[in-house]
Amino acid sequence: MTAPEGPFVIGVDSSTQSTKALVVDAATGQVIARGQAPHTVSPGDRRETDPEEWWQALRAAVGQCGRAAGEAAAVSVAGQQHGLVTLDASGRPVRPALLWNDVRSAPQRDRLVSGLGGQQAWAERIGSVPAPAFTVTKWAWLRENEPEAAQSTTAVRLPHDFLTERLTGRASTDRGDASGTGWWASSTESYDEEILRLAELDPALLPPVLGTGEAAGTVRETEDGFLTAGTLVATGTGDNMAAALGLGLLPGQPVLSLGTSGTVYAVSNRRPADPTGTVAGFADARTGWLPLACTLNCTLAVDRMAALLSRDREDVEAGGRVTALPFLDGERTPDLPYATGLLNGLQHATTGGQVLQAAYDGAVFALLRALDLVLAESGDSSATQDAPLLLIGGGAKGTAWRETVRRLSGRAVQVPSAQELVALGAAAQAAGLLLGEDPAAVARRWRTTEGASYEPVERDEATLDRLAGTLENAGAMLGQRP
Repeated sequence: MTAPEGPFVIGVDSSTQSTKALVVDAATGQVIARGQAPHTVSPGDRRETDPEEWWQALRAAVGQCGRAAGEAAAVSVAGQQHGLVTLDASGRPVRPALLWNDVRSAPQRDRLVSGLGGQQAWAERIGSVPAPAFTVTKWAWLRENEPEAAQSTTAVRLPHDFLTERLTGRASTDRGDASGTGWWASSTESYDEEILRLAELDPALLPPVLGTGEAAGTVRETEDGFLTAGTLVATGTGDNMAAALGLGLLPGQPVLSLGTSGTVYAVSNRRPADPTGTVAGFADARTGWLPLACTLNCTLAVDRMAALLSRDREDVEAGGRVTALPFLDGERTPDLPYATGLLNGLQHATTGGQVLQAAYDGAVFALLRALDLVLAESGDSSATQDAPLLLIGGGAKGTAWRETVRRLSGRAVQVPSAQELVALGAAAQAAGLLLGEDPAAVARRWRTTEGASYEPVERDEATLDRLAGTLENAGAMLGQRP
């Protein structure tokens, strides 16, 4: 390991399951120290976490970085998108945060979409048609189902906003994460007053949206001094925006992220506005855009299928005609919030390994269909046809995931060797603020996309056709309320 050049920065990834912290040399991208601490998520159809757990996990993860954390000159927090954090007058959570993958707000989403005049109206103004993941639908759910909690709320924040405010003592957010709320309009780059009225949310409860390159403040004194008071704090952003920063993405580079959820995205200079709702027209953490499609059921769903079959996650077998749509938590892409998992084509000869491979196929199939729409919406589809697909996230480490993506996409695949890209992207944002540079250019200097490359293979059209037919034939059933 080469000697650090400095200065040091800290990037934090507060995700669904845990918080990760990296201390990074801003000059070289070398990771100096790292830490990680878990969160708990409520079971069943409730997907909630006490925000205080995120704060304690952030303290623990940074604390594990030891002396290097105390030497950091800047810090940035990236967090899971869409979560609804409600605070009382003392700045404490009114109730556990509603997470992105809590889809109980599907009925409220339907009413909100209709109330503004339909999907086209939402796409034109907001850039996205809200899914039940979006924060605006969760606020509507809270007002309807827990009116006392809503009335006690004096501030509404996103997960990364909550943590940044805890660090600095000042309320703020950024355009990237704000673009996933449903009440920030990409058409005007500001909060949309009509939608706030429709959702019955007082704009005074929302944080100011800072501009690109602005500082959120500095670290205030903390009870245990886990960070040095006065350390510069960047705006932070959403996890997907941070991952794009961490890769230093340029237009024309498609990304497929395999995590608890699956996402496909590309940066773009053109503002997206997909009226079908498949592609979310997010802003990125700079001045551009991040058209993105998300599936709820990715690695977690396939791991669950492996557990049901009592098989290791890599224990797949080729062959057979079974198809699986692993929509175990409803689904966001395609828009089937009431869906359940579906197996089709089982025979006596079907093996457990073939069923598990079918679950991989179903998850990747949904992501690749969405990717075609993302690239079309970005306006860069012609430029990206030969570009390798950047495969990231926890699933990218798995052979079964990688080979399924290669077989069903027909694309070359590149797996960056850099780990914890969300935290690295947050670190790049902190470094950009500290050094007065474009954070994506910082990440490119760090060479974060370098890694193993895999040549394209012939696309498995037969499996894709079977999956398309299964989805089409089962569409009505999958969309039914339980």
